[in-house]
Amino acid sequence: MGFRFFRRIKIAPGLSLNLSKSGGSLSFGPRGAKFTIGSSGARTTFGIPGTGLFYTKKLGTSAGRRSFSRKNYIEESLPVVPASRKLEMSFFKRLIVPDDEEALVDGLREMTQENYDKALEYLQQALHLADAAFTAGFLFLKKDHLEQAVECLNKALSMENSLGRYFEKYGIMLQIKLPITKEITAVIAPNKRGVLLTLAEAYQRLSKFQDAERCLRELLKVLPEDILVKLSLTELLLSESPDKDRCKEVVQLAEGINNESEIHSALILYKAKALRRLGVLDPAKDLITQALRRAKSLPDELVYALRYERALVYEDLKQTRKARSEFEKIYAENPTYEDVAKKLGL
Repeated sequence: MGFRFFRRIKIAPGLSLNLSKSGGSLSFGPRGAKFTIGSSGARTTFGIPGTGLFYTKKLGTSAGRRSFSRKNYIEESLPVVPASRKLEMSFFKRLIVPDDEEALVDGLREMTQENYDKALEYLQQALHLADAAFTAGFLFLKKDHLEQAVECLNKALSMENSLGRYFEKYGIMLQIKLPITKEITAVIAPNKRGVLLTLAEAYQRLSKFQDAERCLRELLKVLPEDILVKLSLTELLLSESPDKDRCKEVVQLAEGINNESEIHSALILYKAKALRRLGVLDPAKDLITQALRRAKSLPDELVYALRYERALVYEDLKQTRKARSEFEKIYAENPTYEDVAKKLGL
């Protein structure tokens, strides 16, 4: 899990100035499509609003980079606040602020230097502020202090209407990387969606699966078409030896999903897993083959997971040679992945 800070000043509709301590850049364009000029050159960025997935191309190059989680819009097209330099008071344009707000700002400053214990000391002085509670919850989760993470995140959730208020006041954007599945990491923000996704992750680590499911179902009611929420819920439903009803629900959640991005490919993977467990093998195989058509643009971990699942489908279809071929491809690149060595008798 990681985080990035930057400061954005809106100049006009669709036009903004992005500032960090290492420099600045100018972005313009509608939501989901941006053109950015900064110290590292010019880039165009196209995204799927609400997913955190972006395609960025540096002008003057023959190819762009598409990614989700490991390289995202903030990392690719904006200067990043270096950990070695403190966020000074002038950066926030503050002269006199209440003590709790000052503690929040000081906590964020310590975060940029990776002084997480010190950051938590400051943030815990301002837990009655939703933004401080949310940030502290994330840091506790990052440090694997799960009960404290849950406590802070629930506190933030109880103040959901004020989430993001102080980040907006000081012109700061904080975006956090949160693992959704083993293969996919989401970019979340300090809002109800971000809090509930983070809470679900904390509850899962605590093996409180019913609480995690409750968080995700609450989100799904509000955001029924949010693909990240669907992906997180399908992953949870297929954990812990799912029954047929859960597998059927996964198939329904992934209904109509096209292979448009890493997130869609991951959801296709979980739909295929559900179909295999239901004994619907040929459609499961076809779905995985569809997802692997864009393997070059997928994270390696997701490609391995898709190949492994297809190998399991081949095994169930009694197509032993095809199953072994898939296991061999995985072993050649990642010999410690799952139980491929055992599957190959090595």
